[in-house]
Amino acid sequence: MTDLGLYLSRKSINRSDVSRKTGISKTRLSELSNNRRTKLRVSELYLIALAIEANPCEVLNEVCKDLEIKKNNS
Repeated sequence: MTDLGLYLSRKSINRSDVSRKTGISKTRLSELSNNRRTKLRVSELYLIALAIEANPCEVLNEVCKDLEIKKNNS
């Protein structure tokens, strides 16, 4: 499961409602929630946040929590 999938599960979000509100297909939401190789578009993240009445920054922080800037080794 992806970080987005875990976030939606933790918040008990109904993906069918998100699909209806955003226009993002259920299949695409399933891919975004389950396949770590699927790339989440910023427009999708923003629409999902609006649909679940969450702050887009909160969702972004959750989805990208494992990203870090490379350290300079010089």
